[in-house]
Amino acid sequence: MIGSPVISSKPLSMKRNMVWNTAGSMTSLVCQWLITVLVVRIAGGYEAAGVYSLAVSVFGIFAPVAQYRMYTYQISDTRGENTMGEYFTFRLVTDGIALVGCFVYSLFTCSIDAVPTIMIFGVYKCVSLLLDVLHACEQRHRRMDYLGISMILQGVSSLGIFALVFWLTKNLNLTLVAMTAGYIVIAVAYDLPRSQQFEKLKLGIPIPKAWHLLTYCAPIVIGALLVAAASSVPRQYLAFDMGEAALGIYASVAAPVAVVQNGASYVYYPLIGYFADYYAERNYKKLLGLFARVTGGITLVGVVCAILLELFGVPLLELFFANNIAEYAYLLTPMIISAVIAAYLWFLSDLLIAIRDFRGNFIGNAVSLVVAVACMVPFVATWGMNGVSFTVAASSLAGAVAMALSFVLKLRSSKADEPSEGAA
Repeated sequence: MIGSPVISSKPLSMKRNMVWNTAGSMTSLVCQWLITVLVVRIAGGYEAAGVYSLAVSVFGIFAPVAQYRMYTYQISDTRGENTMGEYFTFRLVTDGIALVGCFVYSLFTCSIDAVPTIMIFGVYKCVSLLLDVLHACEQRHRRMDYLGISMILQGVSSLGIFALVFWLTKNLNLTLVAMTAGYIVIAVAYDLPRSQQFEKLKLGIPIPKAWHLLTYCAPIVIGALLVAAASSVPRQYLAFDMGEAALGIYASVAAPVAVVQNGASYVYYPLIGYFADYYAERNYKKLLGLFARVTGGITLVGVVCAILLELFGVPLLELFFANNIAEYAYLLTPMIISAVIAAYLWFLSDLLIAIRDFRGNFIGNAVSLVVAVACMVPFVATWGMNGVSFTVAASSLAGAVAMALSFVLKLRSSKADEPSEGAA
């Protein structure tokens, strides 16, 4: 068969997998940021950027329902509870639920003109989440080069399509439709042939299995919904209090800061399966050693990114954005601080899922939202756009502390359940 030697199922080393994951994720992240740049540059103002950011924020509230934390669950599924086809079918169900929720929410909280853009963006993101099921299969079989290349293709194609279609039409909705079509082509032409060498994609899932996943994972999904709201609701409040243009400015300055938060995920995400394995084996020494290395890695990524953004953040803003964006550079430092803390919250959240501590995950995320709601109004009133960053920092710190305590208690409980030495 022509081309078959190119597709290999031989596992890669941990180091190579991390390199490919970082390359793909970074490319995708940079391309998504450049899209936020092009929205402003091509449209010639911040209104389109505000609508795009609003779509991102609103779908971000319901993204946890669409994801249902299945990527982390799938890659830590050491016992092979479900097939790739069952995970894919379940993702179709959760995508549908999320889109319905997104539609109802946007009708009641957003201007009617923004609803079509929000829904089309939602479909675009749901298609990418279907691709994640194939990526999780590739990661579980230690072939993150496949998912890395796929993310590179997704990022470059989305950027190219956005630049061309939005420049020609100035129509954000039509542009998002074209970007969605690009994702579908990548899924069919690239990811399916590679993921199916490990498992055939046979659609369908027994109702008892689907119901089990819906109920068993509900606490972590609700928790993810809460923590997503903890970062999205303050942005929406900013748009309500100061206007969509203010949100567009905040989102434009915040775009490069996403490197900090996402860069941290590149450190730990390829290792989630190892955390699950070590916990199942009760190998606490390796588990805690890996935990310490990841903590150090996230700290290092945060420090390096913070230094780089402090040095080059303003020149980058001046280079890519028009309309005197550099005068808002004072927003950078609070954004960097909040991004580092939020990144560690992400890590602890996924770690608790890997060791199946759903209760601790839920409590930590709930704490995060409560703090965000309590802080956002006075913080925005006091610090304006910086109030959003301070709100996210405070809420993420509170949630991270709660999750760290849950992690410690989970390990103590697990050790206490171990049979004593010499026991029959």
